[in-house]
Amino acid sequence: MTSRTPSVPQPRKAAQAAAELAQFEPEFIAGLREIFEKRVAFNQTIGLKIGEITPALVHGHILMRPELIGHSAYQRIHGGVISAGLDSMGGLAVMAAIAARHMDEPPQQRLQRFSKLGTIDLRVDYMRPGIGKEFVLTAKVLRLGSRVANTQMEFLSADGELLSTGTAAYIVS
Repeated sequence: MTSRTPSVPQPRKAAQAAAELAQFEPEFIAGLREIFEKRVAFNQTIGLKIGEITPALVHGHILMRPELIGHSAYQRIHGGVISAGLDSMGGLAVMAAIAARHMDEPPQQRLQRFSKLGTIDLRVDYMRPGIGKEFVLTAKVLRLGSRVANTQMEFLSADGELLSTGTAAYIVS
């Protein structure tokens, strides 16, 4: 008979688990929406809106409009819109992960932490044509280091079909 020793959570994993359980205040969410949807002009141009924001996963959506068409014969969304949307969502996921690490700070102080955030690498794989009336975007942080964060993103049809994927690295300090 073998005896099992209970596993002791390691400090980094315990901190990560605590951050994933964190819930953001309405004031923080409102501030993040203000930055993301109104102050980032290109997000306004493509109509990118925030859906759900958690420390572990963020959701957004884009409604199709004639200005976003990349191929007129098929009414496909432009690849640049997909790329920009995935990049923005990856950045939003990093913002949420950073904020979750600093839940001891007031919401406004956490919102100021994003001033140095910037994309340093982005890869997009286009898997299927972006045809539809609405698109859903998701992103999660794979690793949040002290200087660089790595993310994984998805661009989906309204019914959940995977159209494109992305991975990115962001400078955070």
